[in-house]
Amino acid sequence: MKKLIFLLILAQFSIVWAEAVPSDNLKIAKKEQVMEKNMIGDGFIVRIAEIEVHPQYLQEYLAYAEDVDRLSIEREPGVICLFPMQHADDPNKISILEIYASEELYKQHLNTAHFQKYKKGTLHMVKSLKLPEMRPLDKKTMNQIFKKLK
Repeated sequence: MKKLIFLLILAQFSIVWAEAVPSDNLKIAKKEQVMEKNMIGDGFIVRIAEIEVHPQYLQEYLAYAEDVDRLSIEREPGVICLFPMQHADDPNKISILEIYASEELYKQHLNTAHFQKYKKGTLHMVKSLKLPEMRPLDKKTMNQIFKKLK
């Protein structure tokens, strides 16, 4: 639980940091509207993607992942968080904290050009992929974390 809370705080930090970019103010405002409408646990999709990459493709995979994460956050108000992390003890293992505003917006994300480019471009690079959906244990506290960092 502490690890998930820490990851959610880090994810929110990425959203707060993105608010500092003036050209993205409209996109940030839309994302905030989505977040206010759907607080964590009320329709949100939360998961931690677990990916293992073949070592010979690691650098190429990381470039694809950085691109899709950046574009998703910039262009899609329904993508609340994509926070990729590389395991310190095994750099070929990547975990991504994913938070989507709803199932519908998650499905829209899967059909975007930038996600399709990532998926098709990295298919041969991925050794294993797990997408377990998570359930926040304490929805009120999760929502307070997001409000606190505004």
